[in-house]
Amino acid sequence: QVQLVESGGGLVQPGGSLRLSCAAAGNIHSIYAMGWYRQAPGKQRELVADITYQDNKKYADAVQGRFTISRDNAKKTVYLQMDSLKPEDTAVYYCRAERVEVLGMTNVNDYWGQGTQVTVSS
Repeated sequence: QVQLVESGGGLVQPGGSLRLSCAAAGNIHSIYAMGWYRQAPGKQRELVADITYQDNKKYADAVQGRFTISRDNAKKTVYLQMDSLKPEDTAVYYCRAERVEVLGMTNVNDYWGQGTQVTVSS
């Protein structure tokens, strides 16, 4: 019923930039928050940044000042602008939509995207 479609990953040199996009599709009435998480090999998935429908933003300390999250509520899309990328930013990046209300359903659920690889290497 709800799909999150991510795009924008790839290979970039240290110091470079990438922009990730995640669009939510389906019979969606509302989404409380959308965010980005990442998982590097051998590590747990961690929050990178998220943003509520009221534009409240939260960032991991490791990306503060380098990454910028934004959201287009009308398009149900979240963006992650990643600047000054470092090799330690290499991971699979996952989009998450939190507390999604679907038309015709009484409960709310969270949804995840399929992930997009970001590799920072020279």
